[in-house]
Amino acid sequence: MTVSSTTSKVTYAGNGATVAFAVPFNFFEASDLQVIERAVETRVETPKTLDSDYTVAGGDGGTGTVTALVAPASSVQWTIRRVLPRTQGVDLTPNDPFPSDSVEEAHDRAVMLVQEVEEVLARSLKFPTTDAASLGADLPSSVERASKFLAFDTAGRAIAAAGTSADLAPVSFFIDTLLDDAD
Repeated sequence: MTVSSTTSKVTYAGNGATVAFAVPFNFFEASDLQVIERAVETRVETPKTLDSDYTVAGGDGGTGTVTALVAPASSVQWTIRRVLPRTQGVDLTPNDPFPSDSVEEAHDRAVMLVQEVEEVLARSLKFPTTDAASLGADLPSSVERASKFLAFDTAGRAIAAAGTSADLAPVSFFIDTLLDDAD
């Protein structure tokens, strides 16, 4: 098999009737898929459980279908993404015939894992390529940043800053009047 698509995630809007959702990307096992329900209005995300909330058909290196046991309501979306285990299961025995199918599957899994990482990185905060690596991308600890703003010091490093909306310059006068309101 080849991995000819870079897709590793798909989102469907619920309508209260549809239960079958195509998985247009390759996967191997039902457990390679993660299904997350997101409330459209509140944006609250709830992971769904295989065999309790949905079943999976297909896979084995190809595409397939996720079938909801109860049709998702029109107020939610279902996101289906491939999440392969971060393991390598091929054990080549010296002097055995070359197991081309096993090697090809191992390569396919590696490409799929890279695609998953690439999809996550595409949604991540990134620094320009020209920034010095010594700046680092570490955020302050959760204790340091609790109830504070994410800010950057004079060198461009992430810091937790306390203050008011007046400290958030540059913002327009109109936005400042909104930010300084308690409700």
